[in-house]
Amino acid sequence: MAYADFITLLQTNDVGKRKIVVTGAPGTGKTSIIKGLEKKGFHCFHEVIRSMTAAARNEKDSEEQVSNPLVFVKDPFKFNKDLLDGRIAHFEASTRSSAKVCFFDRGIPDVLAYMDFFNQEYPIEFEKACEKKQYDAVLLLPPWKEIYTSDNERLESYKEAEDLHKHLFDTYRRFGYDPIIVPKTSIANRLYFVTKALKIN
Repeated sequence: MAYADFITLLQTNDVGKRKIVVTGAPGTGKTSIIKGLEKKGFHCFHEVIRSMTAAARNEKDSEEQVSNPLVFVKDPFKFNKDLLDGRIAHFEASTRSSAKVCFFDRGIPDVLAYMDFFNQEYPIEFEKACEKKQYDAVLLLPPWKEIYTSDNERLESYKEAEDLHKHLFDTYRRFGYDPIIVPKTSIANRLYFVTKALKIN
């Protein structure tokens, strides 16, 4: 969906329920956007992978952890399937929600983008989930070296973050989306970029 179409969608009085993904490589400011949207009263579904990553870290000695949990968990496929199921659960919960607009910290196709990045195979059911559970728009935050940091759950290098950005972009395009690139600017300006069509002060 092009940016102009996204603006038209949000300006329409009778928009029904809309599902908007906020995604991006690690360290792009995605979580700050979600928290900002939530403070403004939007219904937001938070990322499910951080608690899963924290649990996975306890399965191995820290010296052996070299990158993403998809690499060092005991059963990478189960980890990915659990993650896919969690994202699907968020999608279905939004359908039952009374909120007209729901924002998601990452979407279902993110699972496939990461698996492609790590050259991990997945069954057709993963692709079918992306095809059947369609969002209305995708906001993609680009890599931003000046704000990139790592923490206990963010294990990627900045170069990996750049590569992941490409995989995310390509994966969403593959499933028919036209990701809207969020500019590198302050949190306030980013929120304005996302919400101005909703006329929120």
